[in-house]
Amino acid sequence: MQVILLERVAKLGQMGEVVAVKEGYARNFLLPQGKALRANAGNIARFEAEKAQLEANNLETKKEADAMADKLGGQQFIVIRSASDAGSLYGSVTPRDAADAATAEGFTVDKKQIALTAPIKELGLHTVSVKLHPEVETTFDLNVARSEEEAELQASGKSIQELAAEAEAEAEFEIAELFDDIGAAASEDDDLAEAVEAPAEDASDDEEA
Repeated sequence: MQVILLERVAKLGQMGEVVAVKEGYARNFLLPQGKALRANAGNIARFEAEKAQLEANNLETKKEADAMADKLGGQQFIVIRSASDAGSLYGSVTPRDAADAATAEGFTVDKKQIALTAPIKELGLHTVSVKLHPEVETTFDLNVARSEEEAELQASGKSIQELAAEAEAEAEFEIAELFDDIGAAASEDDDLAEAVEAPAEDASDDEEA
């Protein structure tokens, strides 16, 4: 099917271009989203008549998108999820979750604008692409953690593996201290026992004398 584009469409063409696309793509996406019209004489004439207005509208929305990109780009949003000790999520973080995290911080982002190559299934910092306009795209980070405290540590640059190693080392240190305390207490008991036995032995020696 041939369509005339009403805006720039990635990997397809610029506004005003007539391009050939699969019928399903046109019917299910381009036409209902208002991104294109069937390329017939009537629609081509309609586009030419409305071209100036369409370009003006596109320019205005692009300016708004550029302003949003300046504010949103480089931001970091926290998403709290349950996960295993190895860092694997019990579930995943989806485009809707990413959009909700940004919206909760005052940014207007729709899940359809979020581009994830695959759902996020691990703890850590993940860069997310967001398409604010056909010609404007930016990125922000999702800090996926099990708690606000863990998110702060991850934000400082520590990976889940490093955090796990630190927790393990701390646990081993505490266990070592516990055994040291037990050993010290046992040593004190032995010294006390020796001190009690010594006078008894001295008394026995005196009696024999």
